[in-house]
Amino acid sequence: MDAQGRGRADNIDPADQWVRNPDTGEYELRLPPSAPQSGVPKPRRGAPGGNAEEGTRTQPGPRRRAPEQPAPDTVPGPRRRRGAPEQPAPGRRRGRTKQKKGKAKKILLWTSGSLAFILVAIVGAGYFYLKHLEGNVTTEDVGDAAKDSFSKDEAFNILIIGTDKRTGKGNEGYGDKGSVGHADTNILLHVAEDRTNATALSIPRDLIVDVPDCPTIQDDGSTKVVSGTPNVRFNTSLGQDGRDPGCTMRTVKEITGIAPDHFMMVDFNAVKTLTTAVGGVEVCVGKDVDDKDSHLKLSKGTHNVEGEQALAFVRTRHSFGNQGDLDRIKVQQQFLGSLARKMTSSDTLTNPVKLMDLAEAATKALTVDKGIGKGTTLKDVALELKKVPPKNISFVTVPVKDNPADGVVKKTVIVDQNLAPGVFNAINNDVSFTEVAKKKKAKKDAESARLKGPRSAAADIRVDIYNGGAAGGSAQETLSWLQVNEGVLKSSQLGNAKGNVDKTTLEYAPDQADQARKLADIMGLPASALKPGQSEKNAQGLPAIILTLGKDFKGAGVPLTAPTKAPEVNKATADKVECAT
Repeated sequence: MDAQGRGRADNIDPADQWVRNPDTGEYELRLPPSAPQSGVPKPRRGAPGGNAEEGTRTQPGPRRRAPEQPAPDTVPGPRRRRGAPEQPAPGRRRGRTKQKKGKAKKILLWTSGSLAFILVAIVGAGYFYLKHLEGNVTTEDVGDAAKDSFSKDEAFNILIIGTDKRTGKGNEGYGDKGSVGHADTNILLHVAEDRTNATALSIPRDLIVDVPDCPTIQDDGSTKVVSGTPNVRFNTSLGQDGRDPGCTMRTVKEITGIAPDHFMMVDFNAVKTLTTAVGGVEVCVGKDVDDKDSHLKLSKGTHNVEGEQALAFVRTRHSFGNQGDLDRIKVQQQFLGSLARKMTSSDTLTNPVKLMDLAEAATKALTVDKGIGKGTTLKDVALELKKVPPKNISFVTVPVKDNPADGVVKKTVIVDQNLAPGVFNAINNDVSFTEVAKKKKAKKDAESARLKGPRSAAADIRVDIYNGGAAGGSAQETLSWLQVNEGVLKSSQLGNAKGNVDKTTLEYAPDQADQARKLADIMGLPASALKPGQSEKNAQGLPAIILTLGKDFKGAGVPLTAPTKAPEVNKATADKVECAT
């Protein structure tokens, strides 16, 4: 770009709008000024090679130390180490040769971690971590249904919700005309603690569930409890009777036992705007499709779809499989895998204009909970997602069977209690549905070593029991079971812990490891539940190990040992091309 065009917004290379802030180390968007500016930038005050009074610049030449000292009111520039390169003035570009390398680095830093999140684009949008886009994202307070923060060091679950609400221009032909925005498409995305894998669990909208009572935050800040409803479709967990996304999160936990940490929600516009921003997504159909309901018309083979056509593709169900919602879910999963591949292609990664369009489209389509509503937090989420290889991102569906209450015409489904618990248990315990090489093998080995060694007698165990998120009464139930059934007589129940925890833990001092191992055997605790640390004084003033019952606690005598392998289920992965039939 020449000097004459430097002040014009329509001539600016998007990559040149991102400059590194030396105070934070982050790249920030430097937008062009709203008013016309001179094409010749002014040098910094007191900078070599410039005239501060006239705003002009001398021709390039050897730098020489200025003979005179700066004026008393002149603020000297930052000192630099001997031999360090001169820092450019704000808004000034380096020479073209050096800028080419710097531009590429800026683009890579800008896009790093952002693209992985577009994996769930049709029902949840990706977020480029740039701070200026934060204002595009809508946040909704769902109370304690969501966590108030995000941890980069733990496994996490995000519920992705696609609603059928008809908002935005051009959506008049989609969804129910008076819909309040039901949970039409739902994916529970679990990302493993070691980031080697992720599982996207689709939940059918026509699954019959019991929607629990749901506290909802009103506009005036008050809380209203929406009464639960038994034996209804899952999609009514949102919108119906004023239910918010927190109600859908609570319903997911009721069904699966897996607690979503956060939610992301979009409507129809997300599919259209995101696919248009990336220049279309490649899909494959195994036969000619002419669907009068979704208006999708494709010949057999491979096609590039975007905008309205992309939305029609993911909404079509009467042209695939048994013409039901379960077959549409498979098509959507195939679409997501294709979208993930497009987002990580060089065509997208190296196109700054396309990336900027995508960032705008994604953030404007997104509604999230307050715990991840900040731009920096969404950046962290995206960076963690980027670590997962596409070949280890599995798409699975809640195992279901036809609802016998429907009679001859099958309209709804129910959870298959023979197959579903194994799927839920694998996800809840961070077990992959693909073969992965564990990055944290050393950590697993260290945890397993805690169970190796001598065991004390049950009668010698001194333990204080707290409820840290389990069902009410769990601590007392466990106390009675240990004393009556297992002979752990030196035990006490001390009520609720100071805070809730997801996983049950057993903390002990080094000289009580034999007691901890024995109690782990009795209760069926995994090695990861054992936490070397400190004991506490019990009612008699003697050291006691600390048992905190977490949200994963299933009842006294029910083992918590994690599975080592996920069950065999039908699945798709993000790295493979499949055709919809």
